[in-house]
Amino acid sequence: MTQRWETHTTDWTLWLRALGRASSTIATRVEHIRWLARDTKADDPWSLTTSDLVAWLGSHEWARETRRGVRASLRGFWRWGIVDGRAVDDPTAVLPAPRPSVPAPHPTPERVYETALFHAPPAARLMLRLAAEAGLRRAEVAQVHARDVHETSGGWSLTVHGKGGKERQVPIPPGLAWDIRTKCQGGFAFPGSIQGHVSPQWVGVRISRLLPDGMSIHGLRHRFGSVAYALSNDLLGIQQLLGHASPTTTQIYVLIPDERLRTIVDAVAGQRVAQAIKANARAPGGR
Repeated sequence: MTQRWETHTTDWTLWLRALGRASSTIATRVEHIRWLARDTKADDPWSLTTSDLVAWLGSHEWARETRRGVRASLRGFWRWGIVDGRAVDDPTAVLPAPRPSVPAPHPTPERVYETALFHAPPAARLMLRLAAEAGLRRAEVAQVHARDVHETSGGWSLTVHGKGGKERQVPIPPGLAWDIRTKCQGGFAFPGSIQGHVSPQWVGVRISRLLPDGMSIHGLRHRFGSVAYALSNDLLGIQQLLGHASPTTTQIYVLIPDERLRTIVDAVAGQRVAQAIKANARAPGGR
């Protein structure tokens, strides 16, 4: 990465902070630009063309959502470059836009979750519970602080510091509230070097070590969404608990139980039989 790239990414970081972007968002966006800088031979980003960026994007076997995120980072970086007078043209304006992923919930199976809880040391056990029983993202788990737990007239709640600096209130059971307060001891639940707490990456690594290969902390969040929907059938309520801007996103986290689908099909079949019986009764000679 050349000094020019370093200067631009450093200045862009300050711009994003001035906009009030969350530290986790900034880290992700800047890392995407660093990927580009490491792979390209250009000394300066503003010399790259649309063809250069398309070739770079096409050379990586990324998941669709990762590709969408990288594209968003490129667009934001070049827009800032133009506003700040560093770039003249925007090669990202016509970059192909990947379609959103088709909803594919992958909740962690209950057996796997229970096994992980059994083997987890206290800190990791709390991380597991925050993801699976409160629906927190790994970055949200990393930032849990003693001041975030509070009691209301309806019970205990947790202030969750979500994506984009947005906060939401998530009701939690008394046992989980007690565990958080005990672990925090007046400070962060998981102390570290990132503004006083551990990094989201470390939370992800810690949990992945307790799960089978191919499973991650995000599956625990899917577990929360799927169990919550099975119990409540309230997609909008789950959307609020998970901190999603759209119910379309929430659908990705909800696996409809097979027995519920079977109940729906059986009900449709039963309705058809009932209609046939009524029609027969109304027919001439019917009883």
